[in-house]
Formats: sequence, structure tokens, C-alpha cells
Amino acid sequence: MDETLQGLQIGIDNMWLLIAAFMVMFMQPGFAMVEAGFTRSKNTANILMKNLMDFSIGSLLYWIIGFTLMYGDSIGGFIGTPDLFFMSEGFGDNYSDYADLFFQTVFAATAATIVSGAMAERTEFKSYLIFSIVITVLIYPISGHWTWGGGWLSEMGFHDFAGSSIVHSVGAWVGLAGAAIIGPRIGKYGKDGKAKAIPGHNLALGALGVFILWFGWFGFNPGSQLAAAGTENAVAIGHIAVTTNLAAAAGAVTAMLVAWARYKRPALSISLNGALAGLVAITAGCDAVDPMGAVLIGIMAGFVLPFAVEFFDQVLKIDDPVGAISVHGVSGALGTLAVGLFSTSEGLFYGNGASLLGIQAIGVLAFFVWSAGCGFILFTILKKANILRVSKRIEEEGLDVYEHGESAYN
Repeated sequence: MDETLQGLQIGIDNMWLLIAAFMVMFMQPGFAMVEAGFTRSKNTANILMKNLMDFSIGSLLYWIIGFTLMYGDSIGGFIGTPDLFFMSEGFGDNYSDYADLFFQTVFAATAATIVSGAMAERTEFKSYLIFSIVITVLIYPISGHWTWGGGWLSEMGFHDFAGSSIVHSVGAWVGLAGAAIIGPRIGKYGKDGKAKAIPGHNLALGALGVFILWFGWFGFNPGSQLAAAGTENAVAIGHIAVTTNLAAAAGAVTAMLVAWARYKRPALSISLNGALAGLVAITAGCDAVDPMGAVLIGIMAGFVLPFAVEFFDQVLKIDDPVGAISVHGVSGALGTLAVGLFSTSEGLFYGNGASLLGIQAIGVLAFFVWSAGCGFILFTILKKANILRVSKRIEEEGLDVYEHGESAYN
């Protein structure tokens, strides 16, 4: 009987992990639709190709080396022991090692694809392939080891349940460095230095992408429980699903209200990004906060988002066509810090002092320095090699035909 029950538990946990991974994989077309919809039609095939390739290349390279750099035996708390071509067929806790590999692979692909949105419409395709490789092989696995791999941040007690910083901020800060170095799109800033709007060509695609991402997040966050069998896991999964959904809803409503007050219109694009901001922000603490805390985190993320977009766009003059830096970077950092405030067991607002908040701040700073620093070095090298940005003519006429020999809209 005990053997039968153990087998049933392993089967349930393994299947839940794979179902969650399939849902996270479905976030790839979500990202593709958001990025394509929020950019111009002449670059749609280029956007779709990048999203296809970062997942494909990421899957291969994370299997070859990335997974063991992230989860191998720790070397000084900084990096896992590398082991080429992950070949284990055993079991971790209550799921197979291959199921774990696939679940972690789709997370790695998410970190890589965030960069494509921040640098859209002017990046050479071959340079995109190069930095997708670097992100999947080095930048993401090493910083991921610090926490999920048992590294130095994990030992400090840093809490990022499903990746507000580990996944989302890492991708965004690399994108920030890239967008700063590659420069704005032609026509983004006038001679007076003021930013000009370059509208996306299809908000219907953008909205569809956001709803796909919202759906996929129920694999992203509840899936990070890594088990489903037993009362404790069942309760945790339900709890995480509720906090995830509430934060997204609060982020969307708050961003809409801010846009309505500030721009005199309830802008769809800002509201869509508000939902994503809420999702990114709750990802770190979805297991540790109660529903009210989740709503407050979503409100904070939705409120900050429009101002973050303005700051990067108008103050720093960093051209981010889809708002990826604000959505994934700023909201990810905000949500990671919010764990130190709203965690019901360790948070400052629940009478537990500021210890966790301080640890969370160290983690946020470490991820920023690592990701932005590596991104700066990487993109500087690519720029010096003259392969980072397409020519003026290609940018003006569109990357689709010149880079890929075909158009998304014939």
C-alpha cells in the first residue's frame, strides 16, 4: 500500500510539473504577440523569428550546459559545477529529472525573450542570436544559481518564489543595457529631444498576447510549488493562483486609472502593461502574501508602471518599444522588495522587522549589477564589431524583407 501511494504521489507531482511547464511554454507565443502588436507591421516577421529562435536555441543550450551551471554542486555559492549534456534519468524529489529540466528550460527561455522587446525594430538578427546564447548559457544560469541553485543569496534567506528578479528583472536589465547602447529608433526623438510616440500596428495582437501571458502565469507561479499531491500542496497551489490573479487584476485597473487621470484617456496599451506589471510583481511573493497583500502589490505595480515608462522614455531617452524594462525590470524589483513588506511570516508590515526587506534589497541590487553589467559588456562588444544595429535603410524600410526575405503581411 505504501509503495502504491508513493507511486501515485510521484505520478501526480510529475504530471503537475509538466502541465505547468507546458503552460509556461505557451507564454512564448504570448510574448511574441505582445511584441509584434506593440511594434510596426514591417518588423513583425522579425519579432516572431526572434521569439522562435530564443526558445529553440535556449532549449538546446540549457540542456547542453545551462541547467548544470544553475543547479550543479555549488562552487563558492556563485556557480554550479558544469556537466555537459544533462543525461540523468533519475528522480529529484517527487518528479523526474527530465521533468525538472523541461520546467527550468521554459523559465530560461522567458528570461531571454524579454530582451527582444526592449531592443525591437533595430537589432541585427545575428547579434540577437549571439546574445540569446550568452543569456541562456551564462547570465541567467549563474544568477539563478545564487538563489534556486542554493547559492549565496539563498543562504542569506532571499525569497523569490517564481522569479520576479531571477527571471524577469534579469531579462529586463540586460535589455536596459542593450537598449541604451543600441540607441533609439529613427524618428523616436525630435530635434528638441522630445519623445515621439511610435504606435504599434495591432493592439488586438497585443491584447491577445497579454491574455495568453496571464493564462501562462498560472503555470509559472503555481507550478513553482513543484508538487501537487497532498493537502499542503493542493492548498498552496490554490493560494498562489488567487494571489497571482488578484495582483494582475489590480495592476490592470490601477494602470488604467492612472492613464485616465494623467492622459485623459483610459489607454488600452498602458492597461495591458499594467496587468503584466502586476503579474511580474507578485511572482516573487505569490506564496508568501495573503490576498489583500497581493492586491496592494498589484496596485503598487500598476501605479508605478506609467511613470516608469515615462522616465525611461523621456528622461533617460531609452527607447523601449514594448515597455519591457518597466514591466519586467521595475515591477520585478518592486515585487521582490514587496516580499519584505507583505510576507505574512517575515514581512515588515506584519510586525517582523526589516531584516527580510534588507535581504531582498541586496538581491535586487545584485541582480541589477550582474545583469546590466554583463549586458553592457556584451552589447559594447557587439557594437564595436558593427553587428548590433541594422543600417538606416533597413530600419526605415523594415527588418522583415531585408533580414528574412519575407513579410508577415503580404
